[in-house]
Amino acid sequence: MTRPARIVVAGQPCPIGRAADVLGDRWTLLILRSITAGATRFDELHNDLGASTNVLSSRLAGLVGAGVLTKVPYRDDHRTRHEYRLTEAGADLLPVLHALARWGEDHTRSDRHTRPMKAVHAVCGAEMPFGDHCPHCDRTVARTELTWLRPWRSAVPVPVAEPVHD
Repeated sequence: MTRPARIVVAGQPCPIGRAADVLGDRWTLLILRSITAGATRFDELHNDLGASTNVLSSRLAGLVGAGVLTKVPYRDDHRTRHEYRLTEAGADLLPVLHALARWGEDHTRSDRHTRPMKAVHAVCGAEMPFGDHCPHCDRTVARTELTWLRPWRSAVPVPVAEPVHD
């Protein structure tokens, strides 16, 4: 499989700085979380996040421009609209989202009592640490076998979104 072209970030020799230029704001990370959890349409993202429409539009355009998301057309009420899907570069951010979830569970707490977010191996049903190895069945978990359980949203784990292949 051919890797997509690299994202060019002017003036940043440091790879962490370049990544921060593309991903380094709250709304961008939350958009990626929501799309990874299956929200793809603007209205779904708006309802899920509560971001203003201009902020959401701006961040989505930036992620599309950076090659992290792609727009996929669909028809709705005789109009063509777009869904936002992860590219390979966007899908490669899953370990980053898992690291943020793990850090958030270890070092922050909600002002509301809620059970923690979990990664669940859909094949065996076992809870697993955020990552790609299931200790219950001792195997590497493919992206298609990974679900997220966000108990404050639903009691049902949701599959992690697959990237769109060009």
